[in-house]
Amino acid sequence: MKYILILLLMTSINISAQNGKATTIKKTFSRETAISITINSDAKTVWKLLTDASNFPNWNSTVTSIEGQIVKGGKIKLKSILDEKRTFKLKIKEFEPNKRMVWGDRKGNRIYTIEENKRVVTFTMSEKIGGLMFPMYAKYIPPFDEMFQQFANDFKKEAEKINSTK
Repeated sequence: MKYILILLLMTSINISAQNGKATTIKKTFSRETAISITINSDAKTVWKLLTDASNFPNWNSTVTSIEGQIVKGGKIKLKSILDEKRTFKLKIKEFEPNKRMVWGDRKGNRIYTIEENKRVVTFTMSEKIGGLMFPMYAKYIPPFDEMFQQFANDFKKEAEKINSTK
């Protein structure tokens, strides 16, 4: 049964990778939003774009500013269109070049994964937020779906533009 569930999950990721639609799963103590998209580029180009903090606001319409460096163990301060008055103070928790990165704070983590297959990349981004106090403040957190879709489309467009100039 466990293997069937894993297979179903992998199939759903591939389906969403084709259409770039975000999905959200809500639970009592958490909420997780995810999106996958296929990018016509190589993992190295995608990774470089994802980890170049100084360039984020130039291509990413969901980020208004970002300070710091996206490096292993690094810390960044990010402002997004989700709440322009708030600065998210995030730590880079995992950093596996060209494959996986995790950043987050005490309330949640955002996971980026890159899977390359013959110069085509499947890019997946997911964020899980929650905790014991989550039910008390969940209604104040806006949905992420639209922002994830906007980010994924911006990211795809920029990575493919870079790839076409190589």
